[in-house]
Amino acid sequence: MDKTLAQKLQERRASIWEGAKALLDTAETEGRDLSTEEDTSYRKMNDDINAIDERVKGFVADEKRAKEADEAFRAILDAPENRDAPKPPDAPAADIRSFLQGKAGKSFEVRAGRPMGTAEFRTLSKLTAGAGANTVKTSFYDQLIAHLIEVSGIMLAGPTVLNTSTGEQIQVPKTTSHSTASLIAEAGTITASDPAFGQVPLDAYKYAFLLEVALELVNDTSVDLEGYLAMQSGRAVGNAFGAHAITGTGTSQPNGLVTAATLGVTGGTAVVGAFTADNLIDLFFSVIAPYRNSASAGWLMKDSTLGNARKLKDSTGQYLWQPSLQVGAPDVILGKPVYTDPNVAAVALNAKSVVFGDVSQYFVRMVDGIRFERSDDYAFNTDLVTYRCILRADGDLVDTTGAVKYFAGAAS
Repeated sequence: MDKTLAQKLQERRASIWEGAKALLDTAETEGRDLSTEEDTSYRKMNDDINAIDERVKGFVADEKRAKEADEAFRAILDAPENRDAPKPPDAPAADIRSFLQGKAGKSFEVRAGRPMGTAEFRTLSKLTAGAGANTVKTSFYDQLIAHLIEVSGIMLAGPTVLNTSTGEQIQVPKTTSHSTASLIAEAGTITASDPAFGQVPLDAYKYAFLLEVALELVNDTSVDLEGYLAMQSGRAVGNAFGAHAITGTGTSQPNGLVTAATLGVTGGTAVVGAFTADNLIDLFFSVIAPYRNSASAGWLMKDSTLGNARKLKDSTGQYLWQPSLQVGAPDVILGKPVYTDPNVAAVALNAKSVVFGDVSQYFVRMVDGIRFERSDDYAFNTDLVTYRCILRADGDLVDTTGAVKYFAGAAS
């Protein structure tokens, strides 16, 4: 991303926020709520800030994808068998992309429906190891992970991720209580106080789907079909797992962060579940200091909820929400990063609409990464190429003694 453009976007974002603050400050000074016109303007400013954030994320993703593609092509072209094999001078990158997509280029011969030559093509963007298979596969895998994280706020917030090669149930040990000391009189009997231990089981629930693409489209497309498939596949499994990682019941599905968290603060009545600045400050301090001060501590809420949080001030007149000073870095509330996740409940009666705590205490178990596989035989009679994407994962909050807490709207 061009540095000048990044600076302009950051300045534009800061300018919009200053305008939003001016609206809020004017209404507060005059002792009133925002007028209909002012509220519309404020919401538009919030949307503009969010749009700039999405634009920056897009730039970062595009640059990463371009870098990975360049590295993949370089690894293929620098492979010993490709360096030694005769090839036309200044062969364009399009020939390499054609080979990766299953097309026969000028330097490759097609046998039994597969391009043959110094390397053998078996699945989407997969060559032999010497020709760069590991590089291509890793690049594609990274795109899947990037998009899974992009749609799942909890994955951005920094949970502890355990990667395993097999899917049998694993047990994560934890403490359920600690020893306590008491005052003992001289020559008195010292009482025993032992810590207690427990386990959190993590399984491997499967999230998967199939998609079919006409062979003609695979062969003839002039767009980045692989990039699109990576994007939409990562988002599909990210949306499915992400929903359960927030509100899963723990029965035949992951135990969600909100489900496992404990109550920190209940809002006031007659405000339809809304929270105040004092509510968020109380929620912040309801989490004990070791977790509250952890580098992994942060906030999770819905986009629309964040719009409400941006309006709030503390007792000194300072806004709780502060924009990030670095492009792409999360904004903060009370000095801790705030992440948005569409699966957290909106503000409403009884709703658990804001979460705060040490998100690293939420363990995500993933089995063998994300599998993205291609079959030319599954739909042989219709000449379709079939892809499948599979994610096996589970999640649970290991420390339920108060590492993560939530704000709940009052019942009325």
